[in-house]
Amino acid sequence: MGFSTAAEFDQAYTTVQETFASGVTKNKEWRRQQLKRTWWMVEDNKERICAALYTDLHRHSYETGLSDIGMLQHDILRTLDKLDEWTKDEKPTRWDMVNFMGGTRVRKEPKGVALIIGAWNFPILLLLQPMVAAIAAGCAMILKPSDMAQSAQDLLMEIIPQYLDQSAIRCVSAGPQEMSHILEQRYDHIFYTGSGNIGKIVHAAAAKHLTPVTLELGGQAPAIVTAQANVDLSGKHIAATKFTNAGQICLNVNHVVVDPTVREALVNSMINHFDTFMGGRDTKPEYYTHIINERNFDRLDRLLTSTSGKIVYGGQRDRTTRFFAPTIVTGVKPGDSLLSEELFGPILPVMDADLDFALTYTRAGDRPLGIYAFTDNKAEKTRILDETQSGGVTFNDCTLHVVARDAPFGGTGPSGQGYYHGPYGVREFSHLRTYVDAMPAWMEWLMDARYPPYSVEKLKKLAPAVKPPFDREGRAVSRGLTGWVFGLGALVLSVAVVMPRQQVQTLIARFVSRG
Repeated sequence: MGFSTAAEFDQAYTTVQETFASGVTKNKEWRRQQLKRTWWMVEDNKERICAALYTDLHRHSYETGLSDIGMLQHDILRTLDKLDEWTKDEKPTRWDMVNFMGGTRVRKEPKGVALIIGAWNFPILLLLQPMVAAIAAGCAMILKPSDMAQSAQDLLMEIIPQYLDQSAIRCVSAGPQEMSHILEQRYDHIFYTGSGNIGKIVHAAAAKHLTPVTLELGGQAPAIVTAQANVDLSGKHIAATKFTNAGQICLNVNHVVVDPTVREALVNSMINHFDTFMGGRDTKPEYYTHIINERNFDRLDRLLTSTSGKIVYGGQRDRTTRFFAPTIVTGVKPGDSLLSEELFGPILPVMDADLDFALTYTRAGDRPLGIYAFTDNKAEKTRILDETQSGGVTFNDCTLHVVARDAPFGGTGPSGQGYYHGPYGVREFSHLRTYVDAMPAWMEWLMDARYPPYSVEKLKKLAPAVKPPFDREGRAVSRGLTGWVFGLGALVLSVAVVMPRQQVQTLIARFVSRG
């Protein structure tokens, strides 16, 4: 299937812009209907999705069923269940005169037309999961699947028009050349998942229009294993994570930093578990994922060939089929080729270091999307949280923070910006619009100090002097209740004198309803 032409994209762009302007997507029933149809789109095409990802990645249906299908369908059902809660107006504190008298609300409105750019490693999930959030927020959108996962791209281009409202949700295909034209247009939000290098291009294009962006990138996520860890279980969890999708996951363990006293036991554990997962050594199980293309295969091959470390497990690879076995490399030092970039593959470098050096080394690099710390020591957990920065942290396992229900997922710095999942995804595609009514007319006598001509007396009336509950050294001091009680009493007295009884009752009812 060829890429969408410029004319086809322009027509899609104009259509979704007009649809959003019409207000159709703001209707809650429209949103629910599109979410329900998305669920059935996935359900009706499960076998075709699995077949497409087997073609693109040689990925087994088990892994696809858990990720691109299962996670997505659960997310849709959760969003439908919580749609009203996640999109309802918020009420700021009522212990403020403007908020109380004006009934201040914070309205969650759709930002407008979004551009969502998916990734090749989970080409269904990482395109449609942000789409679910954008639909829930009430946006119109253009979807751009990854062109590197061609079978998944072609499937999405076919089924999205069959199930979803084509006036508001359009799917276009594009390669690097076509993307230049797509990124020239103005959007109200851009959501991109992929590499940091392309993320910079997307960010620069968005900046020309001051368009907000969500960037879900990656980084070199470390597994830090201390002497206080359950070593065998740590090895099992690390090996299982590296095995999944042949390590082609933005959250995958990039390298292991292990205390020298437990390194041998950890490596033996990972070897034993890799043997179990692979069905023995020197095997090529049908259920093991392959590398996406020759370019990425060659990159991994070059990095492994250049390492100064020792291959103690794996290393088998076949460029023809793009099979690349799980590979453990020990004796890796800072500056090694395997630590020069995000691996995004099944190679597992192991570096000896105590916790002090592990934290120093992690801080010196770019902030990763995740940190996986293996220790049963509470003080060590606290140090890892306090002395590092990352998108998220999972203790004694890997990647669990990405599946935590209703919790934000996103990077920081080079690993990304913005959040999604659950209510955070809806908020990412929403504009928080504050609105408030004018103060009641009867309060003009109290508020007339804001009008010219100005005077010191008016300033004192409108903004009386305040005293902090601390002195110049930051020590707490007692403010007393006299001023607060006097001010409240004066307001209550003014209300009682100026307002008729019926209006006082109405004001009380307003407080109850808006509190």
